[in-house]
Amino acid sequence: MRTLKENQKLRMDWAGAGVVWFLVLLLAVSLTAAVTFGTMSLPIRDVYGVLYYKAVHFFLGAEVPTQWAEGSALHDVVWLIRLPRLVLGAAVGAALALCGVVMQAIVKNPLADPYILGISSGASLGATLATLFSICAVWGTKSVGVMAFVGALMISCAVLFLANLGGRATAVKLLLAGSALSAVCNAFSNFAIYLRNDDHAPSQIIRWTMGGLGAANWQDNQIFVLAVLAGTLFFITQCRTLNLMLLGDDNAVTLGTDLHWHRIAYLLVTSLLIGLAVYNAGTIGFVGLVVPHGVRLLLGTDHRRLIPVSALVGAIFLVWADVACRTVLPGNEIPIGILTSMAGAPVFLYLMVRHRYGFGGSE
Repeated sequence: MRTLKENQKLRMDWAGAGVVWFLVLLLAVSLTAAVTFGTMSLPIRDVYGVLYYKAVHFFLGAEVPTQWAEGSALHDVVWLIRLPRLVLGAAVGAALALCGVVMQAIVKNPLADPYILGISSGASLGATLATLFSICAVWGTKSVGVMAFVGALMISCAVLFLANLGGRATAVKLLLAGSALSAVCNAFSNFAIYLRNDDHAPSQIIRWTMGGLGAANWQDNQIFVLAVLAGTLFFITQCRTLNLMLLGDDNAVTLGTDLHWHRIAYLLVTSLLIGLAVYNAGTIGFVGLVVPHGVRLLLGTDHRRLIPVSALVGAIFLVWADVACRTVLPGNEIPIGILTSMAGAPVFLYLMVRHRYGFGGSE
């Protein structure tokens, strides 16, 4: 016979699994529905028609002569333009939300975020140097991604180092270190543009400074989506350790876990994901702050739920943020980094005002 505690835990596990599967379905619906929005509205029937044609062609190898066949205007709009950018948006949203959850556990502070801590700025600086000066050219077309990863990793280490000088990291020290290093990275990026003295340099860098999904393509998407899925699965296996990080190093040691090497490993994985996100979509802020905070308030602090739910909510959030960017101003597209900052900044100020904020929203 199960005890009352075991029954409660089983019900919680089933409830958590139900939430995850609901969000998976919602993400699929969101992707197909979001394709219909844009400068040219599309009936949902045409979207599913193109997807049906691609499925038949892929699985059966048969050509189906329809209005949705390859080469038609409907096919190109759905499959080559809108769907790749929405898939990229979902992957970037999941990656940033996932990294936000992990960073908040590493530093035990809900204010941690790839954008606020300057890590996105470090990745952007690396991408800028690779673009303007062909640094790491030995990596060929992947040099920008490599430098974005290196920049993200260096700033991650620098923020943690500075925040821990003179004692344990606090929210104020963490924010000051991130703000200072973010300013330094932005200054060096502008200095690099000035040194290059190229009229086209600002337009090359604008993609990373304001964020955008317009350059999405299926080839790059495949690599990034696989990386995000692998990172999510990896951190799902690390839920126990992430929960221990909230208790502190002393308590973790008494339970037989040394958190030092885990922090380094998690920092490497999050830096890789952030570097790839910046390489593909530029600097998109506050997703890693807003999404984990909202999920934690609703579902609590257990990372067994927090990791998958935050990743899925981040994906859905950025899909519809991209729709808003393409439809709010008819005939113009708002950079997605601007929209997420406008939505995330009030949440950040709210957290700053709540001095006694704790994980899960309890004071």
